[in-house]
Parts: sequence; structure tokens; C-alpha cells
Amino acid sequence: MAFSTFWWLLAALAIISELLTGTVYLLLIGAGFVAAALASYAGLSVTAQTVVAAAVGAVLVLLWWRIRAPQRRAALAAQASPDLNLDIGQTVHVEAWSAEGTASVMHRGARWTVVAEDGAAAPHAPGSWRIVAVVGSSFVVSPAAAG
Repeated sequence: MAFSTFWWLLAALAIISELLTGTVYLLLIGAGFVAAALASYAGLSVTAQTVVAAAVGAVLVLLWWRIRAPQRRAALAAQASPDLNLDIGQTVHVEAWSAEGTASVMHRGARWTVVAEDGAAAPHAPGSWRIVAVVGSSFVVSPAAAG
């Protein structure tokens, strides 16, 4: 069996795995295997073919990761979007803050952990706080405006 056949089989396996799992990274690694098959046709040694497969796959994965970075940041911003979470902008009443900077509040019939937004005055005062983000099962709050 020629080495090009080996690379084509690995590329097909990567593409089939990508179709079954839905991750694009396997497709990019498969592109590295295709590049290695083409290097085999060009007459490069097995070591050079392996280096080509690794280099092309790694470069494509890094490029894709870099392209997706703004979208990951936008997903984080969704935690603070009132269009996606109706709790944002609501006011909660904090009875007392713990020494760790967290508190527990009841909101819509459930107990939530709250943490103060970065830059909030410390030590935190009991009273009304406005929800600015929801992270998991915690609210990030800032002092509610007086009035």
C-alpha cells in the first residue's frame, strides 16, 4: 500500500468523524492528511509527509480558532443581554454580604448567589442591587440607582 493511500484513508476517517460529531476541527485535521497525500505524490519522504500533515493541520486549526475568537466573546456578552435574559435589569434586595464578596437572594421563587460587578464599592452595602449579568446560577449585580 502506498503512503498516499494511507493518508487518503486517514483523511476519509477524519471527514467521516467530523460528519458524525459536527466539529470542524476534524475536517481541518483531515485537510492536513490530504496535504500529506499530495506531498506523497510529490515524492517527499515519509518524515516530510508527516511534517506536512502536522503543519497544515495545526495552521488550519489555529486559523479557525482565531477566526472564531470574536464569536466566543459575543457569546460571553450574551450573558449580559436583556434581550436574551429577562432577569437583567431587575432589582434584587441583598440582606447581607459574606466575607468572600457573595450574597444569597431570593428572586422569582428561587435562591440565587450574587456577586458584585467589578468596580463596585467594597465593602458592599446591603440594599437594592441591579442584575447586570447572569453567569450560570449566579447574578452579577451593581448598586441600584437611588430614587
